[in-house]
Amino acid sequence: MTLSEEARDRLADVVELQPTKNSELQDRWGMESGSEVHQYLENELSDYYFRDDNSLIRATAEAADLVDVEPGIESDPEAEGAPSRIRVPELQAQIVQVLAGPDEESESVVSVLHKLRDEFDVDPEAEDVRSGLQSLRRKDVVEVEYRTVPTFRLAVDRDDLEVDISDSD
Repeated sequence: MTLSEEARDRLADVVELQPTKNSELQDRWGMESGSEVHQYLENELSDYYFRDDNSLIRATAEAADLVDVEPGIESDPEAEGAPSRIRVPELQAQIVQVLAGPDEESESVVSVLHKLRDEFDVDPEAEDVRSGLQSLRRKDVVEVEYRTVPTFRLAVDRDDLEVDISDSD
């Protein structure tokens, strides 16, 4: 299966963002709906992606070899649990730096938003912070605790995780 330049670029996004959801790819690709993303995946990239047990989109090993992009997560094959390295957009890297650690009390999206503003002099939308936390959760580096509102903390010690910033947000 020969891929167009656009398909190859989008496959690189799948490799980089995995595990991901239709909505994350929809935002990245500027599409109108999750079903448009699904159709694109099925029509153009069906040989290069699959859905895992949680219906998250992941690239095949062949896809990762085909595109020259670092995978979104890397794990020690000998270890269980959280990855040892992640490649994420800048906002998610900043979230990892300010989010409560595994032994600390989990915190709300609003709390994380305020810490981001204080630490990095940025002003992201609360929904962007929520989306970033959920993306990090899918990568197994953030855990959620449900109280009155969902709260978050790192699932891994900050020192045990290498965070690279991806080229595109």
